Amino acid sequence: MGCIFCKIVEKEQKADIVYEDDKIIAFKNIRPLAPVHLLVIPKKHIESVKEISGEDIDLIGHLWVKMKDIAKENDLKGYKVAVNVGKEGGQEIFHLHYHLLGGWKSKKDRDIPNMP
Repeated sequence: MGCIFCKIVEKEQKADIVYEDDKIIAFKNIRPLAPVHLLVIPKKHIESVKEISGEDIDLIGHLWVKMKDIAKENDLKGYKVAVNVGKEGGQEIFHLHYHLLGGWKSKKDRDIPNMP
């Protein structure tokens, strides 16, 4: 597969990894839209939210619980979580990923222009 996120999971592509376990991986976005902009992905290739199935319930639950911990480890007292679904929803990489954004100093800075 040519999936860049699968290559990161397999350590074939470099990434600035901030968290990893047997089910998920989190790394810094190379095009940050916030002072802290991490991508949190399942290691299992799932194309998008539309492709999540019943067999993924434990994986997705694990991801959300760990995302809270990842935010705390990165000193985020408040943060946004965003996900783009499908090409029409702005998804550019077709491997399920959640944008974890935070670290703003003022309310004005929290507006995120056109989430890629």
